[in-house]
Amino acid sequence: MPSAYIHPITYITAAVLTFFLVGCGAPAESQRAQQGAYEAFHLSEVRLLDGPFKHAQDTNLEYLLELDPDRLLAPYLREAGLEPRAESYGNWENTGLDGHIGGHYLSALAMMYASTGHAEIHRRLTYMIDELERVQEAHGDGYIGGVPDGRATWDEIRRGDIRADLFSLNGKWVPWYNVHKVYAGLRDAYTIGGNEKALDLLVGLTDWAVELVSGLSDEQIQSMLRSEHGGMNEVFADAAELTGDERYLHLARQFSHELILEPLLNEEDQLTGLHANTQIPKAIGYKRIADVSGGADAEWDDAAAFFWDTVVNRRSIAIGGNSVREHFHPADDYSAMVEDAEGPETCNTYNMLRLAQMLYATRGGTQYLDYNERALFNHILSTQHPEHGGLVYFTSMRPGHFRMYSQPEHAMWCCVGSGIENHSKYGEFIYNHRGDELYVNLFVASRLNWSDKDVVIEQTTAFPAEEATTIRVISGGEFGLNLRVPSWIDGASRVAVNGEEVSPEQADGFIRIHRDWAEGDVVSYTLPMQTHLEQLPDGSNYYAVLHGPIVLASKIDPFPGEQLNFLSDDGRMSHIAHGPMCPPEAAPMILGDPESFLASLEPVDGRPLTFRADEGVEGYSNLELIPFYQLHDSRYVVYWPQGSAEDLLARAESERDRLELEARTVDYVSPGQQQPESDHFFAGERTEAGIYRGRHWRHAEGWFSYQLRDPQGEASILRIELTGEDAGRTFDILINGELLETLTLEERNWGLYTLDFELPQEMIESADGVYEVRFEAAPGSIAGGLFDVRLLRE
Repeated sequence: MPSAYIHPITYITAAVLTFFLVGCGAPAESQRAQQGAYEAFHLSEVRLLDGPFKHAQDTNLEYLLELDPDRLLAPYLREAGLEPRAESYGNWENTGLDGHIGGHYLSALAMMYASTGHAEIHRRLTYMIDELERVQEAHGDGYIGGVPDGRATWDEIRRGDIRADLFSLNGKWVPWYNVHKVYAGLRDAYTIGGNEKALDLLVGLTDWAVELVSGLSDEQIQSMLRSEHGGMNEVFADAAELTGDERYLHLARQFSHELILEPLLNEEDQLTGLHANTQIPKAIGYKRIADVSGGADAEWDDAAAFFWDTVVNRRSIAIGGNSVREHFHPADDYSAMVEDAEGPETCNTYNMLRLAQMLYATRGGTQYLDYNERALFNHILSTQHPEHGGLVYFTSMRPGHFRMYSQPEHAMWCCVGSGIENHSKYGEFIYNHRGDELYVNLFVASRLNWSDKDVVIEQTTAFPAEEATTIRVISGGEFGLNLRVPSWIDGASRVAVNGEEVSPEQADGFIRIHRDWAEGDVVSYTLPMQTHLEQLPDGSNYYAVLHGPIVLASKIDPFPGEQLNFLSDDGRMSHIAHGPMCPPEAAPMILGDPESFLASLEPVDGRPLTFRADEGVEGYSNLELIPFYQLHDSRYVVYWPQGSAEDLLARAESERDRLELEARTVDYVSPGQQQPESDHFFAGERTEAGIYRGRHWRHAEGWFSYQLRDPQGEASILRIELTGEDAGRTFDILINGELLETLTLEERNWGLYTLDFELPQEMIESADGVYEVRFEAAPGSIAGGLFDVRLLRE
């Protein structure tokens, strides 16, 4: 298995590295060491021991084995003109994003094989690569992809015919995002899984991209990058580092979205309203290009660091996640976070963790380690069901809401793809090394084989259920052992070597003990924790309860007798928990002083990290708080509202109209928001979207349409939301091709307003549960802008 360090998940052979030194002049292993890089260990050098992460890894392994490689390969074979061996999966895998899970599966297999050495996982990885080799040979030009009718789309782009929207490119659902998963999967199969053939496929696929855009101007490429494209700049930089081909580094720079990069270079936060996980991979790419270019793009490293700092310290919550409905909300207004059902997206945290690890590798800084611990325990670990392995898309922070879980045969979302990777690679950041120094970053039961030093250590711990960890030397040598000092430690930590307490030096957030370690040496490290409150970053009166770095939450039952389904099916929007919203008066609330509530929490004997809240809580008694990552199949509270009885009444009143609208809504789409539009099969010509006073909108000089669903035949009204500033615009509203209304917008105040249109009975009867709602501009006018489109029942 290759062992030279490149970045937290990429390793290359010495021969390739030497060639790259000569070919591109990028920093080699020795140069990185001189720069003080904190080097990652290969996943094969770390084995998890019993604990929550080992359980999650084992559960995920079973999930991977339940997936059918032939079904995941079907889109690639189909597009190459080969006969698939099985039917494609449903959901996103056969409605436009065909093949994206297959790329993630490659990565997950490589990671799981490196993490466990499991023979069947290795067999599947080899089989996938062999089948993709057949696909590439059939195409004949290096291409591998499952994009439906992708060849025609790529030919249009090659000719300069580029029609890009937020999540579509030439009418296809984010095709660059889709093939990025294949690129990343091939890279990981080689660098992590050790499959040599995967590098050849990666090179061929990258050469295809070089040729595809060779005739395009920089302006045309930048126009194309308006559409979500994943981390294409990152994988092209990876390909450059793996091969020494300067063309690939040039391609990586071409695929770096300047609209996002320029404000970051100027340390400007212009993220509000943007689709969060479209931007995070771009920042990862800026960082990789800075690493690979040998200092030529050093300011891009600063841009990536500024992005990470902005998102983590201004736009993230206690669990380490960010965004509402996949978008960055205003940094000074977190109201949507506690009002909406669609809280932080798992993919966001997956990518923020990757960026944190890359930044730590070259910059150091325990802020990256603290974040890594916080996000792993509280978000990533919580997004896997501990029994059946189902994966979570949105983790709602609305008090009293819940989460949905995928099933192996259903629900092929992006967060399933990143999810099967998340739980395959927990060993990647527990340890780092730099020269003769070993760094213990995370307190996770594990065994490390530092192969370059012939050193083996074993970390045994029940953390966070206990406030301690133990390092036992299995095979020794002379090195410095550095133990992270977390920011959450309450009081002084204690360190003992072979039972004797010591007072080691402390610097840069680590306790350091340097000695010639002998077999059997034992280091005991005590980590005192405290229970504390963490307010929402905007200062509003919502509080999370934490013990050390662990977020605590409570199960609640605001609707006694309710039977919720927590398992998603293949519906396009099944990743969203669509159950009734819990009204404010039905959720627990901290009455009075938050610190008094904190002081009243009582530990439950014999149950670590469990507390009872029986004072100062309105509406509930004897609530238990447990680690959020242990809470499943229930409504819950993470952020507790705080205030007086009057505040509770005011919250209830302000939410009443919203909850009534939710109850009347059959289906709705938020124009200008990426996933809602995609889930409703957006189509259009000469259309654009934007943000106005914090709200997303869409309009068109041509037309745009959505498919809204009414499976029970309940809808009777179409409601649209507009702004008074668009007075004078004329457009048609059509339902399944039939004219519903020709609308000329009247002059109104600048604010938003709604219009309701009664659906004729004949339209309802002929709809058969699906309404294609089309907005078509009159000649010389504009359709929209629309801020909301929904079907209502009476």
